[in-house]
Amino acid sequence: MTGFDVVGFGALNVDKLFKVNQIAEAEEESFIKSHSETCGGSAANTIIGLARLGCKVGFVGKVADDKEGALLLGDFRKEFVNTAGIISAKKGESGQVMGFVDAKGERALYINSGVNDTIEFDEVKMDYVLKTKFLHLTSFVGNLSFQTQKKLLQNLPENVNISFDPGALYARKGLAQLEPIIGKSYVIMPNAKELNLITGEADYCSGADFLIGKGVKIVAVKLGGEGCYVTDGHERLRIEAFNVKA
Repeated sequence: MTGFDVVGFGALNVDKLFKVNQIAEAEEESFIKSHSETCGGSAANTIIGLARLGCKVGFVGKVADDKEGALLLGDFRKEFVNTAGIISAKKGESGQVMGFVDAKGERALYINSGVNDTIEFDEVKMDYVLKTKFLHLTSFVGNLSFQTQKKLLQNLPENVNISFDPGALYARKGLAQLEPIIGKSYVIMPNAKELNLITGEADYCSGADFLIGKGVKIVAVKLGGEGCYVTDGHERLRIEAFNVKA
């Protein structure tokens, strides 16, 4: 097996999106205008983006032997993402996200983690992970897979760099639980709210400096339509947002 530029390690979900006339509250009814199914997951989306840029990429995750699992694996293979690191569970169901979106873009999301939250350390192929330059970590809902990520980092050599996109799920865990990952991370990519939850700093520049002080080499703070703030503790850059089709 050839080496990888980046291997992702995060949840794999089939996103089932329903466009509705309104987001129903308790005891209310709404109706579905249309629906679609796409493959998702934060790390998965990043890895596919990197594949399209010509990077050699792979993935560590878990799917079940069901329709959704086949869809997730097929989507990766179509995008030339190596799937040899993905665990196939004989029981359970693959991760799914049910999303309801109204005309204003307001949404309600319901996550069924499935086998995403059952990844044990012994299931991870170490020889697979050792062949990458970067390991890109994103969040899981459950604790078992989170602990597996932390144990994996304890067993990785320094030549495997860590990039970490915590998301709201991990940011809410707080600094104490995330320090084993933060201390090993080369680059961290939170948004401003997540950075505040992790560091307690209201100003994202101060929050980024806090993480640099923890040994992180690069912090990239996502600011939505305002772009991104990137620093290594010496240089401080503001990157404008790209215009994209909604």
